[in-house]
This record gives sequence, structure tokens and C-alpha cells, in this order.
Amino acid sequence: MTRIAIIGGHGKVALHLSAILTEEGHSVTSFIRNPDQAADVAATGASPSVLDVESSTTAELAAALRNHDAVVWSAGAGGGNPQRTYAVDRDAAIRSMDAAAEAGVGRYVMVSYYGSRPDHGVPEDNGFFAYAEAKAAADEYLRGTGLDWTILCPGQLTTGPGTGLIDVNPDGTWQGAATSRANVAIVAAAVLELPGSAGKTIEFRDGTLPVAAALEQVN
Repeated sequence: MTRIAIIGGHGKVALHLSAILTEEGHSVTSFIRNPDQAADVAATGASPSVLDVESSTTAELAAALRNHDAVVWSAGAGGGNPQRTYAVDRDAAIRSMDAAAEAGVGRYVMVSYYGSRPDHGVPEDNGFFAYAEAKAAADEYLRGTGLDWTILCPGQLTTGPGTGLIDVNPDGTWQGAATSRANVAIVAAAVLELPGSAGKTIEFRDGTLPVAAALEQVN
């Protein structure tokens, strides 16, 4: 049994993921900000734990992550407030990476988005700019750590079914490509079982190949 910590445990991807992982026999701690969300998390088989990552120090995060084998970051400010977006999607995410290292948790999976990079091209007057900047900074920081990291970059998220079928390695037709949150969770669960996915950024969308076969194509 592996002990996995999910940060942002009440998000749709996280709820799907915790259900998959507990069904596979893993022990899952899902960190949530709002205690009212605990019942939803517990219904997936995970153990809810209240932790406000936005205000938590690195030491507090490390204490929460200690004795886990892997961390999945699936949290987000939810947009709308640039200051809070930077505080959560960049600063808190980076603190969680430092905390994972401090706690001796080597495996770290980041749920990002397709197009996350420093040269993302989003104009400053666009409402998505703060998120694009924050995610790019967090992803770049993660790549510079000593953690066994994997960065997941799905296309535009939908509430579609978890088909377990994806395509990887984007081409020029990928702008706006749909990816169900359930499939993101399936991919996250899969890479946690694949040590060879460490050190890789995986761009994917809903597609035609079973997840295991698609991940074999990742460079």
C-alpha cells in the first residue's frame, strides 16, 4: 500500500483520483480548505484533512506531508482574483514542493494545463494571464527541484466520461482540445505507478489510445 497525499482534495479531478487510488488499495489523504467538504472526500474512500495551503508555511506543509510516499498537486485558486491566483497556484505550490523535499516525499505529480510555459503568449490584459504566469513559474520551479516530478498538461477540461483513452504529443490542431477531468485522474493514477514517468512533462487530451499505451509514447 502506498500513502498518497492530494492537495486540493475537493476538486473534480482530485475526487476522481482519490476514488481510483483507494479502489486500487492505496491510502489517500486529501487536503481540503473547507471542512464542509470532508464528507464528499470521505465518500471516495480518502481521509480528509483540513489544511489551508494558501496560508500554511513550508514547515506546516512538511509536517502534513510527512509519512506519505507521493504528493499530487491538484489545487487552484479558481481564477478571478490575480493576487490569490499567484498566492495559491504559484507561491503555495512552490512551498509544497519545498515541503515535500523537507518531509522526504520524493514523488511529486503536478496537475497543470496544456500550454503552460514561460512563453505562454497570454496577453497581460487577458483574465487568464495571472493563472498562466503562476502555473508557468510553479512548473519551472518543480523542474529545478530534486523531486521525482511529473507534470501533467491536459487540454481544456470537461465533465465528460473517463474513457481511459487519450492522445499525447500534441500537434498544431490541439488548441482547445477537450480532456475530461476523469481522464486526467486516470492519467495521474497511472503515472504514480510508473517510475519512468519521472522527469517528464506529459501533454495529453481525450483520444484513441488506452492510457498505458499512450504513456509509452511520451518522450
